[in-house]
Amino acid sequence: MSSVSSSARATHHWLWPLLLLLGSITITVAWLLAALATGTQAGWMAVLAALEAAWMLRLGTFRAGPARVAIAIAATLLIAIAANWAIAAAYIGGPMGLTPWESAFRMGPHLAWTLLSLANGLAEGIWLVIALLVAWRSAR
Repeated sequence: MSSVSSSARATHHWLWPLLLLLGSITITVAWLLAALATGTQAGWMAVLAALEAAWMLRLGTFRAGPARVAIAIAATLLIAIAANWAIAAAYIGGPMGLTPWESAFRMGPHLAWTLLSLANGLAEGIWLVIALLVAWRSAR
């Protein structure tokens, strides 16, 4: 009986990367839409991204511990980078008739860095620090 339960648990270990990827894509799109709707960078969405990353890891049966915390923090950072890249791409590509996705692939890292450094201020930095703390706390 114990072999059945251990094999059942083992089959679920492949779920966490899939769930984390799916959740990361959806929260990135939600962040982009929130930013475009409000006309701001929507830095508060970083906290939701942190909660989502930790939740997806838990749903995917990733064991608690330092690895889950590290992955949740890394996922939060990557979501923030992807969302900010998409926001910059939407603002730069929109007037040229490009979708955010088309513009994101054409925008170089130097232009993205310039746009993001101009758009993000102290408030967004504080939201990101709060989000990283939330990711650390909720993924433990």
